[in-house]
Amino acid sequence: MTRNREVDLIRLKGHLKALRLPTIQAECVKLAQECLSGGVDHLGFLLRVCELELIERERKAAARRLKAAALPAIKLISEFDFTAQPTINRLLVLDLMRCEYLNRRENVLLIGTSGTGKTHIATSLAVEACSQGKRVRFYRVTDLVTQLLEAREERQLSRIRGQLSKLDLLVLDELGYVPMGKAGAELLFDVMSRAYESMSLIVTTNLPFEQWTEVLDNERLTGATLDRLTHRCQIVETGGESYRLKDARRGRRPREVNKPEAESSKGPEQTPVNTGRPGA
Repeated sequence: MTRNREVDLIRLKGHLKALRLPTIQAECVKLAQECLSGGVDHLGFLLRVCELELIERERKAAARRLKAAALPAIKLISEFDFTAQPTINRLLVLDLMRCEYLNRRENVLLIGTSGTGKTHIATSLAVEACSQGKRVRFYRVTDLVTQLLEAREERQLSRIRGQLSKLDLLVLDELGYVPMGKAGAELLFDVMSRAYESMSLIVTTNLPFEQWTEVLDNERLTGATLDRLTHRCQIVETGGESYRLKDARRGRRPREVNKPEAESSKGPEQTPVNTGRPGA
């Protein structure tokens, strides 16, 4: 390398740093040599380095979205054991993975007993949404309600509402496992009401509709919540027996066979439903 070329390279890397193009800065010399050997002209070289920069930027942006989603674990649909629930409508699950429901502001409701795969499916959908540029946040319902109650006491509800309003997808996991009281139910309803037709919700629950009053305090609030949630909603019934129980009966431990834990291993039987009323 001649001295003039060394000086040019130093200046070039300084310019690329100032322009905040770190991938081009790191790869330009190597790629220039490859293009020279392959007979690629200047425009071809420029195209390739720009593509590398864009790919790396999107990778980093997806990683930031995934971190901001606060998922309890990364679960992929490719890891889901569809054979554990042979009644599952696999094609429907895969169709949901296309995330078109997000563009239509539709909700996804996963209903089934504990350990039948609801959280795995919900998390997989959240991961895919992040990869497609969507803003996602995952909450266990009890954690969200606790935060809302604390924020109300500190007069900070508007801050949390502002944060939630920026999302494309809000995942509410384990609705119905713990009663939340009148104040908590009203705050959760407020979240769902504000989300209505402005973002998508994914809700996992172990309760059939007729038992939601046990968690949401009263029939009026339950009816209003279900009315908003089930309007333009894809309902996934996981049903069946817990994978963990099945696995225990076979004398194997889930971790030893690398199966999903908690809500993470069953397949759901799904029926896309556009309902206007609870229980439709």
